[in-house]
Amino acid sequence: MTTPLIAPSILSADFARLADAVQQVEAAGADWIHVDVMDGHFVPNLTVGPPMVEALRKVTALPLDVHLMITNPDEFIPEFAKAGADILTVHVETCPHLHRTIQAIKEQKMKAGVSLNPSTSCTTLEHILGDVDLVLVMSVNPGFGGQRFINSTLEKIRRIQTMITASTGSPHLEVDGGITIHNVASVLQAGANVLVAGSAIFGSSNMSDTIRQMRSPGQTVII
Repeated sequence: MTTPLIAPSILSADFARLADAVQQVEAAGADWIHVDVMDGHFVPNLTVGPPMVEALRKVTALPLDVHLMITNPDEFIPEFAKAGADILTVHVETCPHLHRTIQAIKEQKMKAGVSLNPSTSCTTLEHILGDVDLVLVMSVNPGFGGQRFINSTLEKIRRIQTMITASTGSPHLEVDGGITIHNVASVLQAGANVLVAGSAIFGSSNMSDTIRQMRSPGQTVII
């Protein structure tokens, strides 16, 4: 089990003190900053856009891992590149021409990711794994932070890891939704190597300890 990268999700941070929150998790040992972009159409919530990514770029040197939960991601690729996103992830459910979208992201000098909702089949990744830098498995139904991890996602993570091993690519396997110190070992054992955590980190009394436990979870199991 490799040491995972930790990507705190600012969705759970205090937006009134966002710069401070980002600097706190950076000091606590975060590897990436995860930014959820929601449009109120693909998911039932509205969050941030390119201006927020641009503001975050000014206060951290960590990679900005931007997750587009929007119905028309192709229209915004240049804007997020200009704002300073390092990784741009789109949903397979919103991209009828997924290869074209991935190519457009890479042409803007960003790493390209693709995400799946909990009920979306792994087979949708079969012909794209060699082209992407990251696969993001949603372990909750996207739209809101603080949800409970869907346990059946573990088998999905295992299957995707097997697909990655058999493919020509070597993308990161990221998991987002309900990640805590209590279930992280099972997620890592299934094959994930990037963990997105929001409330578990920003709601912690000691962010450094929480991130440390997520990197080295021992024998913790899902409860």
